[in-house]
Amino acid sequence: MEVALKRKYYTITRQVINAYLNFCEPCTLKKMTKGKGVVTPMVTSELSSRCQVYLIDMQSEPDGDYKFILNYQDHLTKFVVLGPLKTKTAAEVADVILIYFVCLELQTPFIDTMGVIEALVSKWNGIKIVHGKLRHSQSQGSIERANQDVLDSLVAWMKDNNTSCWFTGLRIVQSSKNRSYHSGIKRTPYKALFGVPQKNGLLDSCLPYDIAGNIGTEEQLEEYLSNLTQNFD
Repeated sequence: MEVALKRKYYTITRQVINAYLNFCEPCTLKKMTKGKGVVTPMVTSELSSRCQVYLIDMQSEPDGDYKFILNYQDHLTKFVVLGPLKTKTAAEVADVILIYFVCLELQTPFIDTMGVIEALVSKWNGIKIVHGKLRHSQSQGSIERANQDVLDSLVAWMKDNNTSCWFTGLRIVQSSKNRSYHSGIKRTPYKALFGVPQKNGLLDSCLPYDIAGNIGTEEQLEEYLSNLTQNFD
């Protein structure tokens, strides 16, 4: 690069070139992958055959006794489950995982994975799970982005609702993530798991938004549908 630049410019020093290379994203990626060979992507063909568990540290903003958020994601469907934790011990992590899903292969970079597996096995007789290692260095960046996405959505929800209690907002953020289109699977995680789009009550029905928002009872709904049928007749 230095030789090529000297043919056209006289003021580009080696220090300037090094500064450019330090901020060059393609150059950084080449350094990270140099000598590591081709990365083999993880292929998952069955639900719950592989899951990834991440931890979000909320100790600076605890909600009562809860200080952590467990971010559980099925690798095939990308379906996310968020669970509050008081501690990050293997026993408590295992309890939260048991409430939702249990997979065959567990991947996590932040806790005692073998301890979690042992706790799951002790709580569920007959289950067998193995520790799946992270396949490449970029996995850590992916995990951090996933956690940051959850945290940003949760902060936005707390701001909209003027509250510092994030415990309740976990279900809202979880629903929002699972009904959002995922480019990797070409559909929403909810539809990938259940086969149908997620519906949030009447607002996701075929009823006009203003009418659905004003219906509060089953009788009102039946009356509207009856009037609609008469108008068509």
